[in-house]
Amino acid sequence: MGSTEEDYNFVFKVVLIGESGVGKTNLLSRFTRNEFNHDSRTTIGVEFSTRTILVGDAVVKAQIWDTAGLERYRAITSAYYRGAVGALVVFDITKHQTYDVVDRWLKELYDHAEASIVVMLVGNKTDLAQAREVPMEEAKMFAENKGLLFVETSALDSTNVEEAFETILKEIFYKVQKQKQRSSQSSTVSLASESPAGTAPTQEERRPCCVAL
Repeated sequence: MGSTEEDYNFVFKVVLIGESGVGKTNLLSRFTRNEFNHDSRTTIGVEFSTRTILVGDAVVKAQIWDTAGLERYRAITSAYYRGAVGALVVFDITKHQTYDVVDRWLKELYDHAEASIVVMLVGNKTDLAQAREVPMEEAKMFAENKGLLFVETSALDSTNVEEAFETILKEIFYKVQKQKQRSSQSSTVSLASESPAGTAPTQEERRPCCVAL
């Protein structure tokens, strides 16, 4: 049991945001437990699940936080952005209204999160393609113009769910690695970047911010 501290090198907090009913909870449960609940109820406040994946030669523990999309829970969720290094902004491809408010969600995200946060736009429910209201090319172009990653998913049939989370976690990891390299180059301790324990400060710095809310 004492070895759990060594089981991973990094903890990354990733938040799921978007309107109620777009499928955030099922994306979370599909990725972390490979489950889909047809009768999933509206999320009350916030909840999170974890999953550990390998990125390069590093073990990354992802803490995926799911927030209520309903307006009356917004006060609860403002602190929820604290410490997040990644965000998935989710909309329902069959409901244009959930796409129309993506800008509002992005504003809220950037108002509360770090400017360096990695953001992915996710069009969910591709299994309902016959009811599509948001053209993929439109959403993809929007994401490109905003500097966001983009993917379409289906939590129901698992399409691109793994890819979505793995892509954003890899992007966060590479960003962290670049920051470490820059800091080690400016450091007077030349061996810092070569030390196997080089990940330890990042791990310790990130762990408190990712669990204390």
